[in-house]
Amino acid sequence: MIETLTDLPEGVIGFRMSGKLEAPDYRDVLIPTIEVAAAGGRIRVVLVVEEFGGLSGGAVWEDLKLATEHLRVIERFAVATDLDWMVHLIHLFGWMVPGEIRIFPTSERTRAIAWAATGETEASG
Repeated sequence: MIETLTDLPEGVIGFRMSGKLEAPDYRDVLIPTIEVAAAGGRIRVVLVVEEFGGLSGGAVWEDLKLATEHLRVIERFAVATDLDWMVHLIHLFGWMVPGEIRIFPTSERTRAIAWAATGETEASG
């Protein structure tokens, strides 16, 4: 499931992913939100992934379409996750995202949002 995050700073869009992702998650939530935000120029994205149950075949196709059609508009991409395998994948393939990408532990979601919005992180403390 993909849910849109609310109460984000202006210019930042965000999503929370959990469970198994299906094609409608992309078609009905992720892609339309990105398209609307991208109409104003480059976008800043926060993605929170607490658990992941895989992708359906249709979701894989939608994910590929997303990568080829929409990733070039990303200016800054913050990922908040504690999934080690996802952190490793981002380290390996993050260079493919045209903008800046940074990984945060889920406990630092607020810092991830601050970085996406401004490029700075709030002092932890």
